[in-house]
Amino acid sequence: MIDLPWPHKSLSPNARIHWAPKAKLTASYRSECGWRARAQGVYPTDADRVRMTITFCPPDARRRDMDNLVASTKALRDGLMDALGVDDSKFIVTYAIGDIVKGGAVRVEIEE
Repeated sequence: MIDLPWPHKSLSPNARIHWAPKAKLTASYRSECGWRARAQGVYPTDADRVRMTITFCPPDARRRDMDNLVASTKALRDGLMDALGVDDSKFIVTYAIGDIVKGGAVRVEIEE
């Protein structure tokens, strides 16, 4: 189980932001998630498939749409792909919404 940062609001598909700043935010979030995953013990594997449960722990009690949460964390999954060395097309992912956490968090449980 690893904890990764909550995505920036501009990574939401509903955000109206120019593509250039969004590209920088996306690259930064991907890199940060990859490095944090490695710091928490995630290393390359030769597994054919990787099962994971991604639990969104929001920063407040506002209602959130699951489709937008999933889309907002595409860079997070890419960062995990970098850390694991497994193409994300090989991920079998289950999503859930968890408890409120100050500042928000995305908790990922990884199984080979």
